[in-house]
Amino acid sequence: MTNEYPDQPAPSSGAHRLPKGVHLVGSVPLGSAEEVFRTTSSLLGEQLRRLPDGETGIRSGWIGWQFQVFASNPLFEMVAPPPNTYGARARIKLRSPRTPDALTFEQLGYADAALDSYRLFSQLKRDGVIPAHYRFQVCLPTPLAPVSAFVVQEDQAEVEPVYEAALLSELDRITSSVPQNDLAIQWDTAIEFAILEGVMPTFLAESKADILARLLRLGQRVPVPAELGYHLCYGDAGHTHFKEPEDTGKLVEIANALSAGLTRPLNWIHLPVPRNRSDAAYYAPLRHLRLHPETELYLGVVHFTDGVEGTLKRIQAAQQVVGDFGVATECGFGRRPADTIPAVLHIHSQVADPVSA
Repeated sequence: MTNEYPDQPAPSSGAHRLPKGVHLVGSVPLGSAEEVFRTTSSLLGEQLRRLPDGETGIRSGWIGWQFQVFASNPLFEMVAPPPNTYGARARIKLRSPRTPDALTFEQLGYADAALDSYRLFSQLKRDGVIPAHYRFQVCLPTPLAPVSAFVVQEDQAEVEPVYEAALLSELDRITSSVPQNDLAIQWDTAIEFAILEGVMPTFLAESKADILARLLRLGQRVPVPAELGYHLCYGDAGHTHFKEPEDTGKLVEIANALSAGLTRPLNWIHLPVPRNRSDAAYYAPLRHLRLHPETELYLGVVHFTDGVEGTLKRIQAAQQVVGDFGVATECGFGRRPADTIPAVLHIHSQVADPVSA
């Protein structure tokens, strides 16, 4: 794959058009994976390429359910969180003394959940409930996320490679069990931006370089023909960001580095858009987005609180800078009441054209 590619194409002149396609970031807090599959496919139909299982049940709080994986490990003990921490909760600390190299993790639960959901996904596809062209989308956190969120900083360097090995084992189990031409893997990238923005302390010596090395390593582990995407995020704890992004500059920088550094196809990239940003300044760095032709861009322009009208304003602002993109929310739906989900999906359906299969 060549690393030579043009700047993002300029928008065409004339009337505003609808973006092409919808991306579901991940969590959809309905009652079950089956309800997610049936509801989203019926409301979005040909506007989707990939369908997640909604991360229902204990997984609905993104990485929150992984805290118990650490807490139940006998090599850890709990301590109080630092004051004024974003999304604060108790922290985990390695016990001392301990035998060197004794730390291991059993199964983390991601593969079990994915394989259970895929069996249902494939059955509903055979029954014609799910469109034939949909891929099954599995959303995974980067290992840095739960380690940074749950483990005290002085132990993170020791814990992270062990947790990464366990998570990659989960990924390998998924990619060896689900037909790869029916599979899409998304790496959820949020903690990384908290570190890059200087609002989360880290053990990383060279934050940007170390983060990019990890993101590229994770992406390369996804085999072809499975699809690969990244959800870039500024957080959604309490429906607030850990920092309001000044513009899309840091997002574009990371997206470009991923596009340039991967030696396998990058099938999509998702960037958040805050609700109050329909100004040209936020989108201006997108002029320098450099993606290969196979990479779909999705912008998180959909916000429930201002509906279709507000979403169209953000779409029109983005279209002054970037030519082709699809729509999404800026984060998953997991913190939203279940009874609002049909309305959220309806907004998506009103502001996007279908995709080709």
